[in-house]
Amino acid sequence: MSLPEPRELLPHRPPFLFVDRLVELTPGERVTGSWHLTGDEWFFPGHFPGRPTLPGVLMLESLAQVGACGVLAEPRFAGRLPLFGGAAKVRFRRQVVPGETLDVTVELTRLGSRAGKGHGVASVAGEAACQAELTFVIVDP
Repeated sequence: MSLPEPRELLPHRPPFLFVDRLVELTPGERVTGSWHLTGDEWFFPGHFPGRPTLPGVLMLESLAQVGACGVLAEPRFAGRLPLFGGAAKVRFRRQVVPGETLDVTVELTRLGSRAGKGHGVASVAGEAACQAELTFVIVDP
């Protein structure tokens, strides 16, 4: 079974698309995606000059986008829009730098008709970089 491209599910577009591909997808339950950082991304020159580092808030956004793929792949939510409702227990564990690939997994722990929750972990080569509990609301576009 081939997986959809993130662009087929998400309304996000570059430069604000922070997932390159999906590698695992169980709609409404679990999703894993990846984001390869080439070093050419728009934020690296200013964050930080001489020591480019992926901003933590963009790691968190990548978690949200991958989670949104898991929600939007569920037929009852196709074409809807999951919006961030909150993030809790956010922890940044390591820096992510150009040339690395961020592997992002989100388990959807609750998925109701208008809102849900999930737990996400972003890692590099098996080492956790960011983790968070996510809350989202689902609206019409």
